[in-house]
Amino acid sequence: MADAADLRRLALALPGTTEAPHFDRVAFKVKRIFATLATDATTANLKFTPDEQLLKCTTAPDAFAPIANAWGRQGWTTVTLAQISKPDLQAALETAWRHAVPAPPKKLRLSG
Repeated sequence: MADAADLRRLALALPGTTEAPHFDRVAFKVKRIFATLATDATTANLKFTPDEQLLKCTTAPDAFAPIANAWGRQGWTTVTLAQISKPDLQAALETAWRHAVPAPPKKLRLSG
C-alpha cells in the first residue's frame, strides 16, 4: 500500500511539478494544484473531473471519496493512502496532473 513518501515521490516525478505549502496542507502543482497532502499524511486530495471521480469512487470506494463540499462537486477527491497500491496511486496522480498541465500554445496561421 502507498504512503505519504510514495505520494511525494510520485508527484514530484511528474514533469514540471513543484511542492509548496497550501493552507494546512502540502500542495503539488504544475500551473495549477493537482494534489494536496493532509498534515496527518494519511490522505491526499486529487483533482479529477466529476466523471473520473465517479469512476474512482465506484470502483474503489475504500480508497476514494468525494470531498463533501463544492470542491468535491468539481471533482476534488480524497484518497486514503493506506487503501491504494503504489501503481494505482501513480495512475491517479497522472490523471490529476494532466488537468493541471498548461495547454500547449496554439499555432498561429499567417495568411499571405
